[in-house]
Amino acid sequence: MSGVYEVAEVRRAEEALMASLPDGALMQRAARRLELICADILADLRGSVKGARVVVLVGAGNNGGDALWAAAGLARRGAEVQAFAFSDQMHPEGAQALRAAGGHIIAAQSLGDDPQLDADVILDGILGIGGRGALRSPADAYARAATASGALIIAVDVPSGVDADTGAVADPDCCMEADVTVTFGCLKHGLVVAPGRFRAGEVLVADIGLEQTLEPARCHVIDDEQIAESVPPPMDADYKYSRGVVGVLAGSSNFRGAALLATGGARCGNAGMVRFVDRDESLAATVVQHFWDVVIAPGFTDQRVTGWAVGPGMGTDDEAQRALVQLLSHPQPMVVDADALRLIAQPVGRDALMARVQTGAVTVLTPHEGEFIGLGFDLARGATSDRCGAVVRAARELNCVVTLKGPGTITAAPSGFSFIDDRGGAELGTAGSGDVLTGLMGAMLASVSARSHDFDLDQAAQVAAAAVALHGMAGERAARYGAPVTAMDILAALPDAIADIRTSWIAR
Repeated sequence: MSGVYEVAEVRRAEEALMASLPDGALMQRAARRLELICADILADLRGSVKGARVVVLVGAGNNGGDALWAAAGLARRGAEVQAFAFSDQMHPEGAQALRAAGGHIIAAQSLGDDPQLDADVILDGILGIGGRGALRSPADAYARAATASGALIIAVDVPSGVDADTGAVADPDCCMEADVTVTFGCLKHGLVVAPGRFRAGEVLVADIGLEQTLEPARCHVIDDEQIAESVPPPMDADYKYSRGVVGVLAGSSNFRGAALLATGGARCGNAGMVRFVDRDESLAATVVQHFWDVVIAPGFTDQRVTGWAVGPGMGTDDEAQRALVQLLSHPQPMVVDADALRLIAQPVGRDALMARVQTGAVTVLTPHEGEFIGLGFDLARGATSDRCGAVVRAARELNCVVTLKGPGTITAAPSGFSFIDDRGGAELGTAGSGDVLTGLMGAMLASVSARSHDFDLDQAAQVAAAAVALHGMAGERAARYGAPVTAMDILAALPDAIADIRTSWIAR
């Protein structure tokens, strides 16, 4: 499990670490790690560091200092290094080291408004994790020139123009687009939250000893072990009821596909039985025709159900609202999605949800951005988007786990314990994909809660995040040969995705 941190947390840890080290030692550590990574990349790229053309874009402050010291090390290895300075306040010792190693430093303004960059590798050290807003002239022109050059772009700590806390990009035309980001000590939110994640390229965390002083992370990128824990293979003594029973309330006469996709996802979620609630006799018959192992339930009273998947295609009429309100009174863990989210955005549904959470019942809401806003929450922090902060605030206000779907899906518990997904791609943006996720997540909650005597909201957040990751892995599998991906393709790929995660973890 990789911790993801806000800038303020990183700053506190850096200050505490620097207090125990000689002056400048932490920068030297960072620069040395950056130099080694750059040297490895150049060796892979062109066979040798010697003779490589390296351009360094240098801003004021420590981020520019890291870049200058690393560039000095590359120059000593035989690289031809040219640095463009965007401030008279660049790090003096780093600049002196680069000149002493044979590198050249040029004022960025000297190339005018249309710089031409000729390099194998470009090091982006313009702005660090404290940078905010769009790049200003002439840095914006250099960002565009870097992209146009065809060189491999390596961002130092964070791509310039990306907000390290929120992932916000104030101006897409004035932001660096890195192939690799070398970030120091730990992941930052902006490197894994959209749209920043799309500007960061491959993210490499350089160890500088920061883990000694970092507080335990509240936000994480889920790892293979945690995903595997959420879909454990059956034990010898297991039987269908010990593995959990998931109830599915989905679909209607107008949305039959939603019932099938949610039920199909539930069948892959590690529960021992799937029970489909019969609100429409012909719909229930259609489900059983496709899935012979699914049991049709006449209502919500089955005491063997250990978790629910609710909402896709169920409709928003009075009958659907009555069904949802009735179901919300039951204590089992529940995933609420799609039409059910629209119903709880209304007063009757919201009252039923609030009554439910007051009993301590575990509830996971899975909105996309439009549904999230419909629930009354705002993604903005000031002038920029703050997806992670918004999800944590919503989880606390509603006392539910909230999974905000989209690029870099975020899952948060009311405690602030949260996950950012780094697996799902654009192929998941297809009709019915979310229905599959709802069924999968509901079944995984049903399965894990059946085996746990103290299943709580933090555990539910981990299971929900694991379901999101498996859903993303299935999407990757479905898309790997370049074919268009449908929700049925994602559903078909789920068993192999689960097998992959179990096998990879057992192999360790």
